[in-house]
Amino acid sequence: MIRDGVSVAPRAPGRRRLVAGLAVAVVVLGAIALDTTVVPIGSEADVRVQAFSPDAYGQAEFPRIQALVRERAVDAPTLGQAVLADKDAAAETYGTPSSTGAILFVRVTGVAGEPRAGVYPLAVEGMPGDIAVRVQTGPAINGTDLRDAPGDIAFGAFKNQIEYQDAGSGINRAMKAAVLDGIDTANLTGKSVTVTGAFRLINPKNWMITPVEVAVQ
Repeated sequence: MIRDGVSVAPRAPGRRRLVAGLAVAVVVLGAIALDTTVVPIGSEADVRVQAFSPDAYGQAEFPRIQALVRERAVDAPTLGQAVLADKDAAAETYGTPSSTGAILFVRVTGVAGEPRAGVYPLAVEGMPGDIAVRVQTGPAINGTDLRDAPGDIAFGAFKNQIEYQDAGSGINRAMKAAVLDGIDTANLTGKSVTVTGAFRLINPKNWMITPVEVAVQ
């Protein structure tokens, strides 16, 4: 191209488009930066955005629940006489209140009978004869007795009922990993076992214990 008698090279259209594109990119990146919140790992905000993990929750909570049950456990014959004499008084004296039946804490030594679906009946010396004592050993650990044992794990601390229920399952799995996985729970029949655990007092004559500690003699 000739301009004022001088030959001038024309500007490349591609270069103009490149410059314009870079300018737009800078504007977009600036807008994204203004709309972005930095969340430090481990901060309160970081915890809020993480999904609830029942297993992580259970692993964190089980040690203190185990310690509490150990501390409050009552000898089985003593507790048996108390619940037969006055269920409500026994619950108030020895248990943690719950809307579906107080959680009681017991330490029992007995001979394991034939299991049914991982639940062993225990023949316990000194127990009132009309009380059936059983202990669940898995593979599935059912119920929310351990979750409800401390009395301070409340529904309001969770997002919904599903999360609240999952918290109980996570605690049960943590217990199984810590207490039962190292025991041959398929072959306890005829053996003397000492169990420390919790059960929900609904029928005074029918105890289903969820263990926090098991010793096999």
